[in-house]
Amino acid sequence: MRIYEPYPDVLAALAGSNISVIVGTLNQDVQPLALNVSAAQAWVRSNILPHIDSVKFRYINVGNEIIPGDTAQFILPAMSNVQIALVANNITTIKVTTSVATTVLVTSFPPSAGDFSAAAKVIISPIVQFLVANEAPLLVNIYPYFAYKDNSKDVPLDFALFNATGVIVQDGNLGYQNLFDAMLDSIIAAMEKVRGASVGVVVSETGWPSAGDFGAEVDNAGIYNQNMIDHVAKGTPRKPEVAIETYLFAMFNENQKGPAELEKFFGLFFPDKTPVYPLKFT
Repeated sequence: MRIYEPYPDVLAALAGSNISVIVGTLNQDVQPLALNVSAAQAWVRSNILPHIDSVKFRYINVGNEIIPGDTAQFILPAMSNVQIALVANNITTIKVTTSVATTVLVTSFPPSAGDFSAAAKVIISPIVQFLVANEAPLLVNIYPYFAYKDNSKDVPLDFALFNATGVIVQDGNLGYQNLFDAMLDSIIAAMEKVRGASVGVVVSETGWPSAGDFGAEVDNAGIYNQNMIDHVAKGTPRKPEVAIETYLFAMFNENQKGPAELEKFFGLFFPDKTPVYPLKFT
């Protein structure tokens, strides 16, 4: 499970559940965490230590989709300070990382040509070395839906929904039958170009909206998410032996989110907890 800030009520509900949790810092907290190690110590003391014996923390995600951006230079020092605070409390089981969108890429096609933009690379390269040193993964938010919506003339719906019956994109000796794999492998290729071949890549968000814009329909959302669940254990063409740790966005439709209507309809459940469509996780 992934939560975007350390909500005490959610962490209390997770106590004893054995559900692994990614917990995020708020984006506005990244700069203060970077500038003062005592701020990171206070964050860990307030948000992690009270729950460390009852909640199964997996990763601390420092900043969501900040790279590249005005505060991106603060991510690595914030990650370092949070890591220092964890070690000071003898916590060695929680990995510290950050999450990026696929907009960090300047090239994504074919997947083997995947490369970070110059603005992203200057930030990501040292972060990758931090991840290498600490054996932590990079988190990436991957949305074939938006690639389809923005370029439906060139992106077949079946390719975006995992429904293609044959290879759609041939990249050297690798063939791609779905856009999710192609997008993920372009990130993996970019990581290799900054000495990050050993770093795992976790898909920290993926999903398909059930309403609100072009191609956003209940049937498409159910097909995408079910096919994605069934697919990720198989790995990608570039790393076929590695199952893809993947987080589905989102649990609930966010009826109070906006202003874009589309953003309200990524959930598996309505706010009253009834399902938008059925899914099987077995």
